[in-house]
Amino acid sequence: MKMLKTRKLMNAGLALGLLLAWSLVAHAATSTAEQAPGRTMAQQATRDKQLWITADHSKHEVLQQTFTSGPEVTRACLSCHSEAAKQFHKTIHWTWLDPNVAPEERVGKAGLSINNFCIALHGSYPRCTSCHAGYGWKDMSFDFSDQTKVDCLVCHEQTGTYKKFPAGAGNPAPKTMVFKGNNKTYHPPEWNKVAQSVGRPTRKNCGTCHFFGGGGDGVKHGDMDSSLMKPSKELDVHMGIDGKNFDCVRCHTTDLHRIAGRTYATPAATERKSLVEDDTIAKITCESCHTDTPHKPGSKPNDHTDKVACQSCHIPEFARVNPTKMWWDWSRAGQKKDGKPFKKKGELGKPVYFTLKGDMAWAKNVKPQYYWYNGSITAITANDMVDPGQPVQINMPVGSQDDPSSRISPFKVHRGKQPYDKVNKTLLIPHLFGKKGSGAYWADWDWKQALESGSSKAGTKFSGEFDFVETAYVFPITHMVAPKEKTLGCTECHSGTDSRLAHLKGFYMPARDTFKVIDFAGWGVVLACLAGVLIHALGRIFTKGNGRKEN
Repeated sequence: MKMLKTRKLMNAGLALGLLLAWSLVAHAATSTAEQAPGRTMAQQATRDKQLWITADHSKHEVLQQTFTSGPEVTRACLSCHSEAAKQFHKTIHWTWLDPNVAPEERVGKAGLSINNFCIALHGSYPRCTSCHAGYGWKDMSFDFSDQTKVDCLVCHEQTGTYKKFPAGAGNPAPKTMVFKGNNKTYHPPEWNKVAQSVGRPTRKNCGTCHFFGGGGDGVKHGDMDSSLMKPSKELDVHMGIDGKNFDCVRCHTTDLHRIAGRTYATPAATERKSLVEDDTIAKITCESCHTDTPHKPGSKPNDHTDKVACQSCHIPEFARVNPTKMWWDWSRAGQKKDGKPFKKKGELGKPVYFTLKGDMAWAKNVKPQYYWYNGSITAITANDMVDPGQPVQINMPVGSQDDPSSRISPFKVHRGKQPYDKVNKTLLIPHLFGKKGSGAYWADWDWKQALESGSSKAGTKFSGEFDFVETAYVFPITHMVAPKEKTLGCTECHSGTDSRLAHLKGFYMPARDTFKVIDFAGWGVVLACLAGVLIHALGRIFTKGNGRKEN
């Protein structure tokens, strides 16, 4: 009896031990499964927050001399970084042209590309090139032989005080000056101070131009504006200062001054590889860090990554802090009050009318529009014919559901009205910024004269007859990645009434798409099965007991 009790106790102890061990293993498995593999891989890829540096530029003797201009600073930079200017001359930040398109097509800001916010920079270059990383853009050209014209400071100085003069064609103010366009005072840089501060580019370096493109904060992109200077992780999980606090260059990696990410006709990335596969790739796609199976094993979202871009679910809205411009009607420009230009602000604190630019509309928390996208964007130029009988699509994502490189991706679509040639059926380039008598619209208030001057400077045709046509322009949405708790739910797309993908046709999406004949047949089968089950159940009920009596 005693041995039996002992054996029972041993068995109970063994069972308890096995139960405890099993629970520990299960807990470990659960803990491991709490975090998706893609998140683990991203943490591995970005585990080092601070990149090391090997130089304190304030101690370099060559930067102790007295500087009076930007080219003098650049000359000092080149005494050590001897190849930097030659490298930079080959980049899109310098040329403002797509390097992989035939030069005669002139695709890019410095060519004949058109947009529907500032339209083009021909004739207006002293104002537009205030964001160019060079000194002294003149007549749409640069002297490539003069390497000192490269502006190293705009990307590398870290005092935060270095500013270009808005009408200086890339140059800072040579003396204290007031810019009449915004009535702000600009001072010449403290050249030695900014030269000795240089370092790796920060969000402020990049954002000074990219957050304010198109003439103001949030005008162009929708997912890039001044709110990303010091965002919370609620606004962007990667850039949030209370989170990972990534600078732009953490993802926009650089090779010989070529910064990954810009798209014209050339994709930002041609291969969707992770750093696990190749640790030399640019970290410019989500898959670079998160791989193409970023979610927990067996989870449905992993089945979407071959057709749906990560951004489509993880950026539910853009312009979540500051508004972005969604409409710009140039045909309404030119109205004045008491003979003077004026502005009228709307409820979001942004101009809804401006004499210089016409009617405008702004929005916050904007839902993107979605297109198939393989990384390339096709666009028309000022030489391409358009159909003024319908809205003109100035640029458009390239892709289709049959293209293995394409994903359903989010975009901002900016709409507006702008001048076109009624005879040649082409979009026109106006000369906007300039002095009185130069033909500039903002000085002489004559559209025909401005279009003649702009066309002449761009080398394009103008018949002399013009009108205004509605246009649309797309911007890929890839910043302002929301926390995982704020990602889209399935019904945002899989819905028959309000699907975000309602306009994407040619494929079947459960819950969004219905076919009456098939649905009717399906429900017929369901009802027939249900009727069969009921008949069988009733038969069993009414025949119950017959077998027992026979037995």
